[in-house]
Amino acid sequence: MAAFAQSAPCWVDVQLPDLEAGKRFYGELFGWTFRAGDGPYADAFSGGKLVAALAAKQDGRMPTAWGIYFATDDIVASVARVREAGGQVITDPVRAGRAGAVAQAADPGGAVFGLWQAGDREGFEKQNEPVSFCWTEVHTRQKDRVDAFYEEVFGFQGTDLGTPGGAGSGGGEPGEEESGGGEPGEEQPGADGPGAAESGRDVDFRMWSPAGTEPGPDTAVGGRSVITDAFPAEMPSYFLTYFAVEDCNATSGHAVRLGGRISAPPFDIPYGRMAVLQDDQGAVFAVLQPRVSGKRAE
Repeated sequence: MAAFAQSAPCWVDVQLPDLEAGKRFYGELFGWTFRAGDGPYADAFSGGKLVAALAAKQDGRMPTAWGIYFATDDIVASVARVREAGGQVITDPVRAGRAGAVAQAADPGGAVFGLWQAGDREGFEKQNEPVSFCWTEVHTRQKDRVDAFYEEVFGFQGTDLGTPGGAGSGGGEPGEEESGGGEPGEEQPGADGPGAAESGRDVDFRMWSPAGTEPGPDTAVGGRSVITDAFPAEMPSYFLTYFAVEDCNATSGHAVRLGGRISAPPFDIPYGRMAVLQDDQGAVFAVLQPRVSGKRAE
């Protein structure tokens, strides 16, 4: 049996102009370790388990950004569905040695994601634990086209904010803000998640559950948020990657001391406390301190 269900997020990596600087930043921030001599693609480990990778940008025109990959058992068929659903195939499937096969695509709104058909490498060896991947969501201006796209390509089932059993009824996932979070009037990348409705902002959010599951917070593997008019028109659609941490406030402060920036200050959500950060080269990511035993994060 495959380690990852069809269409589940299975890997993340970040494209950086300075790979060694990236190793220092994430090594200090998350305690990740790296093998010597990995070349331009450096696997990151936490407790000896694969959690992500850092890649040296081969072209300076490429964005400095975290990328998400979704599992597929037939990458050729997945690429065909991307085209049929109105997406763009950026890179056709190529073999990554014995590790597997990879392709890169964009949804109709322009958000880029990867497809991974596992060979010897399934993907994460650790997730939903401290300093590992725990959530992803796409931010887009074209929600109707994008919703239909992900349903067709990945078979996702959507649960919208405020629907029975959904985020608005007390379930929620990362990105869903509760009152008291952030700074008054501040609009930042990644801060337009579903809970904005609870704080007076009209924001549309949809959670994704894999095909064959009961849609809702308990089965959600990712989500879709909407980029509002409060953001510059030139801001592109993007995926936001979340990493679990033990202390959101401390991690945010540490990121700043390492040369990073805080895009959205720590704020509470139903599942804990989160912040949106940038590393010292500009790659944006989120951190989430899960709530323990139903208590709010401190």
